[in-house]
Amino acid sequence: MTTPFGTATSTVISNDPKIRVQSFTGLKSSHSLALTRNLRVFPVQFSSPSLIRAVSTPVKPETTTTEPKRSKVEIFKEQSNFIRYPLNEEILTDTPNINEAATQLIKFHGSYQQYNRDERGTRSYSFMLRTKNPGGKVPNQLYLTMDDLADQFGIGTLRLTTRQTFQLHGVLKKNLKTVMSTIIKNMGSTLGACGDLNRNVLAPAAPLMTKEYLYAQETADNIAALLTPQSGFYYDVWVDGERFLTSEPPEVVKARNDNSHGTNFPDSPEPIYGTQFLPRKFKIAVTVPTDNSVDILTNDIGVVVVSDVNGEPQGFNIYVGGGMGRTHRLEATFPRLAEPLGYVPKEDILYAIKAIVATQRDHGRRDDRKYSRMKYLISSWGIEKFRSVVEQYYGKKFEPFLELPEWEFKSHLGWHEQGDGALFCGLHVDNGRIGGKMKKTLRDVIEKYNLNVRITPNQNIILCDIRRAWRRPITTVLAQAGLLHPRYVDPLNLTAMACPAFPLCPLAITEAERGIPDILKRVRAVFEKVCWSQVQ
Repeated sequence: MTTPFGTATSTVISNDPKIRVQSFTGLKSSHSLALTRNLRVFPVQFSSPSLIRAVSTPVKPETTTTEPKRSKVEIFKEQSNFIRYPLNEEILTDTPNINEAATQLIKFHGSYQQYNRDERGTRSYSFMLRTKNPGGKVPNQLYLTMDDLADQFGIGTLRLTTRQTFQLHGVLKKNLKTVMSTIIKNMGSTLGACGDLNRNVLAPAAPLMTKEYLYAQETADNIAALLTPQSGFYYDVWVDGERFLTSEPPEVVKARNDNSHGTNFPDSPEPIYGTQFLPRKFKIAVTVPTDNSVDILTNDIGVVVVSDVNGEPQGFNIYVGGGMGRTHRLEATFPRLAEPLGYVPKEDILYAIKAIVATQRDHGRRDDRKYSRMKYLISSWGIEKFRSVVEQYYGKKFEPFLELPEWEFKSHLGWHEQGDGALFCGLHVDNGRIGGKMKKTLRDVIEKYNLNVRITPNQNIILCDIRRAWRRPITTVLAQAGLLHPRYVDPLNLTAMACPAFPLCPLAITEAERGIPDILKRVRAVFEKVCWSQVQ
């Protein structure tokens, strides 16, 4: 099926004849201009921090007689009855869209309101849904469900994201509850995939059965569970209060409920988040030494498994303060790589994570969302003060950061041994967009062989648990659909990525996914012209 991200001259988004998306015809330039840019750096203004006192309880922000300035989103959260109102009313109205407050709140439920920006006049609204899959794990049942939903209620494609999740575009408001409840009832969730809380926790997608990789995935699962909202707003809105929860490890429940050092709101249905949740989105990744498939330093928290000489996990190195985003044309905003915070023994990791989250919750800026990410707090305070405050919530000192080997980018593409007798196969997907013949072939293979899958941070897909006898027939079918071994894919395409951007993303300022095929062709032509045919 042709999509708004394909090459057709126009495409109708399913279920709504009013939404038409014009295709992108390429980026063209008649001549080249040498561009220069004068950079002006403006210091980010923060309130003067109070002194760190050597006490066992956290230093809370000083109370003042004047009402602190807050962004509009903070007011929406405060008045929402824990992210319910007015969303619970807005989704029942006959209008194709929801109001401003509900638009902010639905993010916590894993959805964004969008409209077709290729059109002028009356806006054609739809919703993008994003799943939450710690470590990119997708059970067979959920994959087949998402594949069906894309055809029935979306635009006929699935989008794999850099945070190892699905995005489903083009869902109409009248179908939201049906789609959400279907995902929930089929081993999935969208809770917390967007909004001011912990997003999907990354981990290496390769289903390797080594102790380190298994422990990284287990840790990602536990961190995701620890920071999942507890007040039930998600289930109240989409499945009328019915809960679809699996049992949690006792160590997760214990860590969440522990308030020994002032991390919790003891009388709140949200013991970690409270009524206001976090100042801004929060991103965590877990990995093992050398494997930087998760881009560890770009996260608010980066967690690295540290093992002994026998490969037994002993603890974790923790990085803090990463984030690549910035506001267009506002040079006081900036990307930042995470820096070392310290080392914790493995039994303390959940308490350390909660202490870092509580520090950002209580001290991160809530007046201006452009400066609300934790990287700005650390940049303002410095790592020493940040560590000191986190240690008050943690209740102990961080141990010295342990030396790690150099990082490597590992794509996990191609055929590999899992370590349990089975194989896995990593497949490249251009920009994470699964549609057309590729979509049908993947569905046929995953359904026929009852395979689980994993999504990689490079927007690719891994087929897991493949018996050796299945390798040849699966390879043949995949190749016929253009899903080739990575050695047959242009290296430029293997590492190129683009966000969806136009026509549906409200934040886009230019083309991305629709423009990148033309850009790659032009770059490849230049390389061929200068006889540089193999780009590694």
